[in-house]
Amino acid sequence: MSEITVTEHEIRPYFDMEGFMTLSQESRLGGATLERLCKLWEEWMPQLRVCEIKTAKISYLAVWLPESVEQQVDAAWEKSPSDGWQDNNLAQYMCMAAVQEVLPQVEDAGCAPAPRPTEALREALSGLGLEYREDAPTLNRRFALVTHYPFKGGCEICHLQSNCPKGQGKSEAASVVLPGYEQGADE
Repeated sequence: MSEITVTEHEIRPYFDMEGFMTLSQESRLGGATLERLCKLWEEWMPQLRVCEIKTAKISYLAVWLPESVEQQVDAAWEKSPSDGWQDNNLAQYMCMAAVQEVLPQVEDAGCAPAPRPTEALREALSGLGLEYREDAPTLNRRFALVTHYPFKGGCEICHLQSNCPKGQGKSEAASVVLPGYEQGADE
């Protein structure tokens, strides 16, 4: 296999309440909710991993939160669907805020395109505890992403384009469909 180098970056994005509310599709947050989310942000921040991965020809940026954060989010869903929804969005937002701090072009493009999972990339990610799923070109961590580094373009270069609502020109499509809001449910 070709030489692979991994450089960890200490990226600590700030909690932008407006950005979080946009992602969450919230128009307002109560004080207790905001306080809870800020505490989670501080708790999860030291667990956020941001690594530059260099293979022979291509460089990538990998950003993820560990399985323990997934378990916390799952527990929140069991106690309160509202808290679970917000905690899930917070973890997603933290990962995207880190990507946007390193690659500000991602915010303008509206996409952190997924690269084709090469053998070198698979090997490097495996060494970091991240792996591609056997049956899909997605990672084994829920709050994780890999994109090209430096920025190379938006949706047009994404390996997942054929499976992405935005990549299919359906940018109004939500990434999460809540029960009762399925297409045709109001008929």
